[in-house]
Amino acid sequence: MGCSRKERVFMALLGIAAASGLTMLILILVKATDVFLPADTKFGIVFDAGSSHTSLFVYQWPANKEKDTGVVSQALTCQIEGPGIASYTSDPTQAGESLKGCLEEALALIPQTQHQETPTFLGATAGMRLLSQKNSSQARDILTAVSQTLSNSPVDFWGAKVLTGQDEGAFGWITINYVLGMLLKYSSGQWILPEERTLVGALDLGGASTQISFVPQGPILDQSTQATFRLYGANYSIYTHSYLCFGRDQALTRLLAELAQVRLNSSAALVRHPCYHSGYQATLPLAPLRESPCVHTTDSLNLTQNLTVEGIGNPGECVAALRRLFNFSSCKDQEDCAFNGVYQPPVHGQFYAFSNFYYTFNFLNLTSRQPLHIVNDTIWKFCQKPWKLVEASYPGQERWLRDYCASGMYILVLLLEGYKFSEETWPSIQFQKQAGGMDIGWTLGYMLNLTGMIPAEALTQWRAQSYSIWMAGVVSAVLTLVAILGAAAVQLFWTQD
Repeated sequence: MGCSRKERVFMALLGIAAASGLTMLILILVKATDVFLPADTKFGIVFDAGSSHTSLFVYQWPANKEKDTGVVSQALTCQIEGPGIASYTSDPTQAGESLKGCLEEALALIPQTQHQETPTFLGATAGMRLLSQKNSSQARDILTAVSQTLSNSPVDFWGAKVLTGQDEGAFGWITINYVLGMLLKYSSGQWILPEERTLVGALDLGGASTQISFVPQGPILDQSTQATFRLYGANYSIYTHSYLCFGRDQALTRLLAELAQVRLNSSAALVRHPCYHSGYQATLPLAPLRESPCVHTTDSLNLTQNLTVEGIGNPGECVAALRRLFNFSSCKDQEDCAFNGVYQPPVHGQFYAFSNFYYTFNFLNLTSRQPLHIVNDTIWKFCQKPWKLVEASYPGQERWLRDYCASGMYILVLLLEGYKFSEETWPSIQFQKQAGGMDIGWTLGYMLNLTGMIPAEALTQWRAQSYSIWMAGVVSAVLTLVAILGAAAVQLFWTQD
């Protein structure tokens, strides 16, 4: 006996509902890994508040870390207009305002949905270390101002603080070894610890301090110079030390102050500067010399005086004057001693020299690993050039032009007599600004270390959450379809003959 028309329709609708339910069951049984979206990316922002300027860096890394450390890459760099934040003592709020332009650029790059989970940190280096020594309340006001600006922005603000010299040196060492692939490398579809690797040392020359960091051959005998950390499942122990007041700008300020000190008994002081080119002459105020905590002048100094500086272009006298900035006699021929009585094991391995080491030698065309005698000869000949010839040869570079002779000579004294490099170990130094497409400095090393403290969204957990959300949508859609079909079947059953 045949079915009626309404029975056939009713059975067809029930079949569709059953097929939909079966489809839902199959989807539930599908492995979660087959339907996942790609793992997301985390971002971090670091401000490097140096003595002469501030820079912002944006870093990114996959949410799933490698042995508790992120695989970090540089996504953006932005140099903030104006001087270093330590210069804003008379108006600290401007230190905070100065950060906004680059911060907006960073936030435009990072997806808006991730702004509130983006760790943001400002690290101030030697310029603020000096200000903290000279006037701690002024330094505190500046840090408060930049903290307020960053706290009011839509980021996860981790704080603004003055880095110790040891941290600055250690993070710089992490950076250079990471970008060179010494801490982690990609092989056969996975990240691994390199089997054959040569860890390199880091040489940093800022405006107010200089740092040396490396792995010595023997044990580190002074624990205050030792930094230890764990990255990608491996432990590291390095020697690192920072010399405050031995950065490029402060060293040259101290040099000028020392040369001026013996000439200030007359009302019209004239200083013959051996590191300035012959024919150079300028009138400078004395007050800035007294503003630096690195400069020790007599109380009888008349700060209202102007100082007339005349270059004589004498490399030999220049080196002799620069040597007086160091206390070499305090080491008394000790092998494990640098200068000023500071412990340092003998330098070992390859070194990367960056910041002002690089900028000075790049200007002098000395970044191609030339032999020491070529480097020395090049700097001496440059120092002996008349000022008019130097000005004509380098148009548009007047701001720093007079100081390149002194900077070059200072680097030689610091590396050879201070850090104890020799003609034999000189070839181990490479002067670089970048490596692996990333800027060399402390910020990347800081971010790598920081990723170990940021809770990772474990890939399996993230996938399970994504799958649950997706599955809930599938279930909801199928149940809705079944309900609609069921309602339609009931309606049809009662209205059809």
